[in-house]
Amino acid sequence: MKASTRRITLQGQVGAIEAAVDEPHNIEVLRGVAVIAHPHPLFGGTMDNKVVQTLARAFVQCGWRAVRFNFRGVGGSAGVHDQGKGELQDLLAVVQDQAPEGALALAGFSFGAFVTSHAIEQLRQQRPLDKLVLVGTAASRFNVAPLASELHPRTLVVHGEIDDTVPLADVMDWARPQKLPVTVIPGVEHFFHGQLNLLRSLVARHLMSDLSSL
Repeated sequence: MKASTRRITLQGQVGAIEAAVDEPHNIEVLRGVAVIAHPHPLFGGTMDNKVVQTLARAFVQCGWRAVRFNFRGVGGSAGVHDQGKGELQDLLAVVQDQAPEGALALAGFSFGAFVTSHAIEQLRQQRPLDKLVLVGTAASRFNVAPLASELHPRTLVVHGEIDDTVPLADVMDWARPQKLPVTVIPGVEHFFHGQLNLLRSLVARHLMSDLSSL
């Protein structure tokens, strides 16, 4: 992401988990820790994906420590792809290691959004979740967990209008029964080519929103 990115290795269920940590400029007023999940490992997804890095930049810009990591079998992470089940355990291991307490945000892109949805479902019963961001949510390909209604004000769902990997209609079918708002960027496909700055701005605006005013 940048020269100051700190590469670390964590211990997961099946061995090493490779991760990258970016700190905001003023860590004395750290807002919390954001854990960000990457797209599908079998289709080139890694923690260095441009959308994932854009999410990390947005969090850092807004005073959060951003932690990206490679799912099992990717880069320096041990293990093999596990269709989301093992990847959920990877995400939970990163949360436990990097954010065992305090303010926590979760974010994911594509397959990572699917895994993040299940982490949200599990963690919300254990601790508060401050901010949630799902981008290019892979609702047409995986069983994305619904989000509890009390989390909706804390959640941003972003999707490209002309996403040909995950059709917008499928995300709307997932969101509609929940009455969960979806932010649609016109003319944008799955990887947000040419619109990463807009994506970062939308995420930053969400992160800076004051829930007390809702």
